[in-house]
Amino acid sequence: MNDIYYSAGWNGLFSMFVTLGLIAVAWVLFKEVRWDKVFRHPQSPGARLLQLILAIIVGHGAASFVLDYWNWTSSLRWLFGSD
Repeated sequence: MNDIYYSAGWNGLFSMFVTLGLIAVAWVLFKEVRWDKVFRHPQSPGARLLQLILAIIVGHGAASFVLDYWNWTSSLRWLFGSD
């Protein structure tokens, strides 16, 4: 039973790192966008907050895809009967 808790703990930690990592990647990529075309003052706190929220949304979406894909590929072993 301890193996299940241990595995669930590592899975949760892995998911957190993937999600936070992809949010950071999205934040870095959004720094390359020319926000002066969208905002009147792109360095204002409101514009930065919107950039952060967009980075969280995009990073979370990418992390959901990566983690779902990881789980799907891990489940393929049950299809072929290997343990």
